[in-house]
Parts: sequence; C-alpha cells; structure tokens
Amino acid sequence: MARPATENLKNVRNIGIMAHIDAGKTTTTERILYYTGRVHRMGEVHEGAATMDWMEQEQERGITITSAATTVFWKGSKINIIDTPGHVDFTIEVERSLRVLDGSVAVFCSVSGVEPQSETVWRQADKYGVPRICFVNKMDRTGADFFDAIKTMREKLHANAIPVHCPIGAESDFKGMVDLVTMRALYFHDETLGADWEETEIPANLLEQCKKMRSELLEELATIDETNEQFLTKVLEDPDSLTAEEIHAVIRKGVCGNKFNPVLCGSAFKNKGVQQLLDAVVNWMPSPIDRGAVKAHDLKTGEEITVPPDDNAPFAALAFKIMTDPYVGRLTFIRIYSGTLLKGMNLINSTKDSKERISRLLEMHANKREERDEFHAGDIAACIGLKKASTGDTLCSADYPLLLEKMEFPEPVISMAIEPKSKADREKLSMALSALSEEDPTFRVSTNEETGQTIIAGMGELHLEILHDRMKREFSVEANVGKPQVSYKETITTPGSSQTKYVKQTGGRGQYAHVELEIMPNEKGKGNEINNKIVGGVIPREFINPTIKGVEEGLATGVLAGYSLVDVIVNIVFGSYHDVDSSEMAFKICGSMSIKEAARKAKPILLEPIMKVDVTTPEAAMGDVIGDLNRRRGQIIGQESHKGVIIVHAEVPLSEMFGYSTQLRSLSSGRATYVMEPSHFERVPTKIQEEIIKK
Repeated sequence: MARPATENLKNVRNIGIMAHIDAGKTTTTERILYYTGRVHRMGEVHEGAATMDWMEQEQERGITITSAATTVFWKGSKINIIDTPGHVDFTIEVERSLRVLDGSVAVFCSVSGVEPQSETVWRQADKYGVPRICFVNKMDRTGADFFDAIKTMREKLHANAIPVHCPIGAESDFKGMVDLVTMRALYFHDETLGADWEETEIPANLLEQCKKMRSELLEELATIDETNEQFLTKVLEDPDSLTAEEIHAVIRKGVCGNKFNPVLCGSAFKNKGVQQLLDAVVNWMPSPIDRGAVKAHDLKTGEEITVPPDDNAPFAALAFKIMTDPYVGRLTFIRIYSGTLLKGMNLINSTKDSKERISRLLEMHANKREERDEFHAGDIAACIGLKKASTGDTLCSADYPLLLEKMEFPEPVISMAIEPKSKADREKLSMALSALSEEDPTFRVSTNEETGQTIIAGMGELHLEILHDRMKREFSVEANVGKPQVSYKETITTPGSSQTKYVKQTGGRGQYAHVELEIMPNEKGKGNEINNKIVGGVIPREFINPTIKGVEEGLATGVLAGYSLVDVIVNIVFGSYHDVDSSEMAFKICGSMSIKEAARKAKPILLEPIMKVDVTTPEAAMGDVIGDLNRRRGQIIGQESHKGVIIVHAEVPLSEMFGYSTQLRSLSSGRATYVMEPSHFERVPTKIQEEIIKK
C-alpha cells in the first residue's frame, strides 16, 4: 500500500527537542501540539497538565523523565517529535533518542543562555552528527538577552550560531520578531493565544540593525554553499534580489550538512514564535532521504553495507526504547531505516539471534495511541508483541540478516539495597525490577552473593528515587530501600597469572577441571577482553565457553570488595581435562576461581566514580563554595562569570557529594544551584580504599 502524500519520505521529519532542565522544552512541545491541532487545550507544566509529561512523577516535579513520542502534521509534512528530559540523571533518554533522530531543536533560556546540561546534550548530538536549529525561549523573562544567549552558544558549544530572527523588544516588552529572510516584522495577537499574527514593516528603530544582521546571515550562507555561484553573485552584487526560497534552500543545505545552526527566538509560554519554529523544522530540517543510508554489518557476508531509506528495500529497524504500558503491555519503540513494516509480520532480532512477531502496530501521541496497519522507512513506530527486543537491538527480515550500529550506555554510579516489605510483595518486586531494567539500560539489578540482598544501581539519587516511586505506583510494590551507596569498580595495576585445579571427589562421578590464566591491565576505558589462547586441544572446545563464562562471573564480583573488575585483558593459556570427570560446570567454576587467584596477584585497586559538578553561585558565596568543594576532595577545573553570578566547574568524587544540596543551600542562603553528571573513574586514595575494604 502506498504511503499518503503528507507521509512521502521527503516530507517526513524525525526531530527531538533537547535542552538544559527548565529551558522550556516541554512547554514548547505543548504549543506545537496545540498549533498543529493535536490537542485542543494547551497543557501547562506548572499546572501538572502537560501532555508530553504524562507520568505522575513528571507532573508532580515539573520535569521530563522519559522521552515521549508524538506525531504531528504541519504544512504538508509529517513531524515525529521526541520530547527528551533535561535532567542529567536521565541523560540516557536523550542519548538513545538522538541515535534515531534526523534533527534536533535545541532550546535555550534567553536569560541563562548555554547551561551545563545544554553542553552535555550538544556533545551527544555531535557524537551522532545530528543537525540542530536553536530556539532562544523565554524572551519575556526579566533579564532576557537574545544576543548574549547566542554569544554563549558560540563560546561554550563552538556552534556556528547565526540569528535568523531579530527580537522586537525583550522582557515584558517582547512583542514578536523580525524574520531576517523575508525582512518582515511579526507581531502576535495575545487574544488568539498566538494563533494569529500580523506581518508589518520593520520598526524604524530596528531597521539598521536588521539590515546588518541580514547581511551577516547572507555572508555566512555564501561561505556554506561555495558551489552556488549564482547565490554568491547575488549576495555580493544585489542581496535584495534574493528570494526567500533561494535563502531557505541554502540554509537547509547548511543545516543538513551540520555547518550552520540558525537561531530563532520566541516565548513558548506566551505563545510567540512557535509556528515559525515549525516552519523552520519543515523548511530546514533533513528528511530521512537527506540523512542518507546508514551503515550496517551484513551477517551473511560479514561485510559492511549501507541501508537505504527506501520502502521497497529489505526491512531494517533499531529498537530504541522499551515501555510498559498499563493498557497494552510491553511496547517497543523502533526507528525504521528501510523497508515496510506490516502488522503480523515475522522478523528476526539479529542482536539476540531470535525470532520475533509483530502482533499490533501503534502510532503514539505521548501516552495516547492509534492503531496502524503499516509503517514505512523513516517512521517511528510502537510495536506490541516483541518479547526479547531490548534497547539497541536490530530488527530485520530473515532473508537479509544485518546488524545496525549498537548503542553504548554509561555505567551506573550509585546503588542501593532494596527488599520487599512483605512476602506478597516479593514476586511483584521481581516483576517490577525486570520490567524497569528492560525499559532503562542504565538501571541494573543484581544480587549480593554474601548478603543475598537485591541491589539496584542507576545514574543518580533522583534516578533511583523515581524508579522506587514507579514501583509503588505502577506495580503496587511496597519495598524498603537502603541508603544510596557508591558503585565502585576494581582494576589491576600489574600482570598476574594463576594455575587452578578444581577437583571434587564424591560418591559417584567426580569433578575435574584445570585452567591456567594470565591477566594484565588494559587501556583505561577499554573494558575487558577475554582471549582463548589454548592450542593442541589441552582444554577441549566444548569446555572453552563455560571457562569464559566462569571468568566473566569472576570479573563481575572482583577480589577486593565485591565490585566488578574492569579494564583487564585475560588470556586462557593452558589447562587439562579428565575424560570422565570433566564437565561444563567444573570448567565454569574453575574459570571463576582462576581469575580471582590471578587478580589477587596483580595488585588490585579500587576505582571511584568522579562527577563533573557545575555550581552557579552569587559572588559573595564563591569562597565558601570553593572551600567546601576542596574539603570534598574536589578539583576546581575553572570558573566563569555570567550576568552577576559565578559558575564554578569542578570534578568531585561521588562518595563526597551525598547531602550536597542541603549544604550548598546553607552556604549560599539558598541562592546557589548545581548540576552534576558522571565524568570518569579514578583510583581511590590508599587510606580510603582500606576503609572501604574493611566495611
């Protein structure tokens, strides 16, 4: 079945809305839903009624936690929008959304400009090469400064940020903007909630400034598209003869090629500038065709291939989000890169080498849904019936097995023990933990072998607090949680080796395995490598995999304090077996014992998570703030002044940051704020290491 004209691939836009917490992403998305006719009343974040923040926890806290998906239509184009969180604890939601999007709208607050989390999401977009347009929001706020916000984008993000709007007024006098492409002033009617606006001549006091800004915009565009001689000639000789279509075409080329970040302005809360933002998405953002073919690995030939955005090509899609829906059960969100997906279709999950069947297809509008019979290349779909798919898995047709590029997830840095309050809660807790860890790849569940406790781990205190809250509300689980603990890691500093025999003789058949290992440090951040160096069959092939599994289990529990061993190379070099008594289980146990013996000889050390901390403080409290960070073993990386406040950049061990928000409030009389995100792991000082091991 052919796709509708509005869904023609060149008219599809897959975009995300990303920003620092409180820059106005969700309010902007709410206005987009309203003006495109998706909702008939605007929801407000501060009233707890935003459509995209549909979880109770989001409505209570006024923050976005999960990346909600919706589809709208604007001027003949279909726009799939993902509203992503700004809080650093949910940074994985941004990461996995950017992996599957074709473009992004970066929202900035006109007062604060680029904030620490804006830098994080911008770096994530750089990593995936996602084109961006910028929207300077909150132009009605006291202290709004459009040009200062652009300056911070250039300085902190190294963005090629060029204004395409000039604001008319600011703060309470913000009336609208001048479109520098058409050189017309746009004034919004408050009585129609911004749905109507009028185009007029540019106010006399802004005319010269707008001419200068337009000239700078055109000069920049001329450098972006050097092959377009006709455009270059017009810019140099007769810029007034350029049509809006000619300018839009070059802006689009610059945005799609990631050479240019046009900056628009507005106030989403006051309903000004949102339709112009939608126009910019349709005019300048890339379609799946513009983004081109994606790389994949052909599992039949082992070669690297490209997957074209074509309805008639073999099916290939990436699962980027799992969600438990109270009405329809397990939902898998996928981005289709090629082919057509039909209801009832059989697929293979090439990441897990398993078969899957699509029972139903849904188009999502936040947490509301519409049934669909098919989706095409470039679409974002919600599927029911996928049992084994998890975030980052490739789904494809059985005839053309391929593997798309995987997604990488950061390691959790904080953990806590959790236990059910009653026997009745025990089974519900295990179901809830299983469902939540499927949804969120940065949420890990494990069991402490010594104490038998269930340990949950995540990206921060808020992350675990929200997950605990969700267990109570969504899964009706009553559970007690312990104090948050730091997730340390272990590694080694010198090479080591071991020769381990596992021999057990009971009444009947015995157990025999013999494994010799070498262990050595790997490069920092490279992870673990386990290599089979057995020659001559001294350990038969069928016992190699169980040995590797045993080594992996040994690495997972470490040797100093039960934390996982990281950044090591393990070589299985020698061993022996018994014709009767050797078994897979014996070699698995022997592998685990052997790696621990080798690691103990290799001078193991503890590593602790170091956090990147950005504190925004009044100048008067700066000395106290820096002194306190130093007491917490913090290292001051730098500081900058912005609009009367000081921003201190530091790296501090996570173990020293518990209770920091209360302390910071008291040091600054409640005026300082901070954001914190995981940076890297570093060696724990010897004295502190001894204390941790004693515990």
